[in-house]
Amino acid sequence: MRAPASRLAGLGHAVPQRRVENAEVEQRLGLEPGWIERRTGIRARRWAEPAQKLTELAGQAAVMALESAGVARAEVGLTLLATSTPDHLLPPSAPLLTHRLRLSNSGAIDLTGACAGFLYALTLADGFVRTQGKAVLVVAANLLSRRINPAETASSILFADAAGAVLLAPSRSPASGVRSVDLASDGSQYDLISIAAGGSQRPFVAGMDPSELLMTMSHGRALFAQAVRMMSECSARALRQAGLRAEEIDRFVPHQANLRILDAVCANLGIASHKMVQTLHEFGNSSAATIPLSLSLSHQERPLAPGERLLLSAAGAGLLGGSVVWAVGED
Repeated sequence: MRAPASRLAGLGHAVPQRRVENAEVEQRLGLEPGWIERRTGIRARRWAEPAQKLTELAGQAAVMALESAGVARAEVGLTLLATSTPDHLLPPSAPLLTHRLRLSNSGAIDLTGACAGFLYALTLADGFVRTQGKAVLVVAANLLSRRINPAETASSILFADAAGAVLLAPSRSPASGVRSVDLASDGSQYDLISIAAGGSQRPFVAGMDPSELLMTMSHGRALFAQAVRMMSECSARALRQAGLRAEEIDRFVPHQANLRILDAVCANLGIASHKMVQTLHEFGNSSAATIPLSLSLSHQERPLAPGERLLLSAAGAGLLGGSVVWAVGED
C-alpha cells in the first residue's frame, strides 16, 4: 500500500564510553598542545573498547530510535545499515542487526557509501516508505578506530566511533519527508581516502604489511577542496530543486568532517552559522554516522517541529557525496 510521504518517527544515537581527548593523541604523535583543535575543530572523540562490535553499537542507536518512534517492530519492512566497518566482510551485518532487534518482517542490507552512506540510505528509505507503505529503519554506524593508522597524523586526529539511527514511517502529509535530493560521485578522486588491501584487487596474503589494511589520507588539501566543492554544489542544486533559498533552511546538518570544511560550505551557501548543527568538537568524525548522530543530539536539545526544513549534506571517500532537503511533517 503506497503512502503519500515519509516522516521521521524516531531518532537515536550511541557512542562508546571511552572518551579520548586531543592531548592523548597529540602526545602520541608528537604534536604541540592545541594543534588538533586549531586544524579540525575537534576536542575529543569516542573510541570503542576492543571487545565491542559494530552491530552492538548500531543496535543501541536502533533501539533508541524504535522506542522513541512508538512503532511496532513487526511494522518495520526494511533495515538499511550504512557502514564501512561491518562485523565481517561476509556475511553482511544488517541481517544480524535485524535478528537481534527482533524485526521479524524486515529485509536487511548493508550499504557501503563511506561518509555519504547515510544520505544514500535515507533516500532509498524514503522511496521504500512511499511505494510500500512500511516503516524503514536506517542505521549508520562505524568503528573507525579499528582502521586508523597510528603512524599517520591525518587519520589519527579525525576519526571516531559512533552510531546514529532514524525510523521512517508512513505519513499522511504529502509535504513531509524528502523534498529534494542531489547525489553525486567523482571517481577521478577515488584514492583521496583509501585502504590499500583487503579487497579483491589486493586480497589478504601471508606476511602482508598491517598498515596496508588501515586508512590513509595522503592528499589532505585536495580532499578538503573536493569535499567543499561537492557539498556546496550538491546543496545548491538540492535547494533549487526544493524551491528554497538558503535562509529558509531551519537546520543545516552536515557530515562532521572538519570544522574548516563546514564553515566553508556555510559561507558558500550563505547559511548562517547558528543554523549549523555541530557535534564535531565532542564526537569527531565517524563517517556516515555523523549526520544521524547530529540529528538525534540536536533533536534532544531542541525537538524537531512540524514545518522545519532541514538541509543534510556530505562528501567523502570515493569521491561520493550528496545533499537532501527534508521537511518535518505532522505525525
